[in-house]
Amino acid sequence: MVTDTRVQVAVELDMSLGESPLWSVARQTLHWVDINHGVIHVWQPDRHAAPSRIELDEKVGCIALCEEGLLAATASGIIRLRLPFDGRTERLADNPEWHDGKGNRFNDGRCDAAGRFWAGTIAADEVTPSAALYCFEGGELVQRWSGLGIANGLAFSPDRRWLYHTDSLTRRILRYPFDVETGRTGEPRVWADLDALGLPGVPDGAAVDSEGCYWSALYGGGRIVRFSPAGRLEASFELPCPHPTMVAFGGPDLRTLYITTATQHLNDEERKRWPAAGSLLRMPAPVAGLAEPVATS
Repeated sequence: MVTDTRVQVAVELDMSLGESPLWSVARQTLHWVDINHGVIHVWQPDRHAAPSRIELDEKVGCIALCEEGLLAATASGIIRLRLPFDGRTERLADNPEWHDGKGNRFNDGRCDAAGRFWAGTIAADEVTPSAALYCFEGGELVQRWSGLGIANGLAFSPDRRWLYHTDSLTRRILRYPFDVETGRTGEPRVWADLDALGLPGVPDGAAVDSEGCYWSALYGGGRIVRFSPAGRLEASFELPCPHPTMVAFGGPDLRTLYITTATQHLNDEERKRWPAAGSLLRMPAPVAGLAEPVATS
């Protein structure tokens, strides 16, 4: 595998499962998580300083912007925390799949343009279809889809008409008609099938750019890929590690693509072979991304 020369290490780290990179235009700050270590990283690239760390007492799957700071979907529920972090968190909702004995934690998620926070869960054994996707709005957490193994790849089109989502275990990305006013979705269709395309890995976290193209991190595939709005494979960028997890557009012009990565599932020999694994990567993007919405709940 030949790594794309535009890809560089932005922050050298040893993350077990980096995820949910999130750029705040207002703060010019990148946030991301290390799920397994229960850490949220906060970093301002223009200050040339190391990221600050927010350490929680449980795994944290994904984050979203809110006016006070961040919403975080942790293993056990959704919390709010202020930035700069003062050590306190506010519990907003419980994860029913964590408290009912299944032990499914929250995984991937993001806000839609109306400020609803969508967050999906992952089956505790990462195989059983016992996970689901939830929408948090008006202080209420509502299950929207069930029968998932690993909820992932949530993103919205720039025209707000489409919602993208995947159960990573299926290796297929679905597209749903979406009504941003009501938050309702129509029937999905298979929009991209990695088996049919001969692509390696599974579709993990994703982001949509200003042209409506969908960027997916292929966990186990060692690359990120860009699909056109019609679901056609437009580009593939190979990375210096096998497990990219999610992408985000950042920087003053939203034309820097940040990529989180993982070291879990790598043995000692593989970690020596892939020293960039577990770090935050970046590369210039051919087009600008979209500003992330702010949660209203």
